[in-house]
Amino acid sequence: MARLKEYYVSTVAPAMMKKFGYKSIMEIPKLDKVVINVGAGEAKENSKVIDAIMTDLMAITGQRPVVCKAKKSVANFKLREGMPIGVKVTLRSENMYEFVDKLFNVAFPRVRDFRGINGNSFDGKGNYSTGIKEQLIFPEIEYDKIDKVRGMDINFITTAKTDEEAKELLSLLGAPFAK
Repeated sequence: MARLKEYYVSTVAPAMMKKFGYKSIMEIPKLDKVVINVGAGEAKENSKVIDAIMTDLMAITGQRPVVCKAKKSVANFKLREGMPIGVKVTLRSENMYEFVDKLFNVAFPRVRDFRGINGNSFDGKGNYSTGIKEQLIFPEIEYDKIDKVRGMDINFITTAKTDEEAKELLSLLGAPFAK
């Protein structure tokens, strides 16, 4: 788990300093946090869906998820204010590096016909977002114990000021960007 953080200090930081010409170590972009979000529209009919998602996310991340509730009522979606509509986890420090290592080196290679992640999903300010179609790619999830295959959104929030810096940071950390 501390392996990726040590790798950042010994390899990523010097490579970033050399490529972008930073004068101080404090200028080097780093990974600030990783947010994993699972939307659950079907939770309005079945309250057990949120519990199942929370169990899966807790197994994957090793941290307790937070339930997200609707901020407004929307009649077309049969949604009322305060109804649970999703679950999220915010990872920082050791848990974050452990999850990133597992995602890049274990989970992504388990995706069938995987050619790499899209390199264009940056937001213009150095943050990256990607999605996963099924939670089964993580080794902690047992196929027999899931009730439904669900996807999730994963957001990497960095201290980088440009997308180029963030892409370089994530590639040095092992992100398998499509060529």
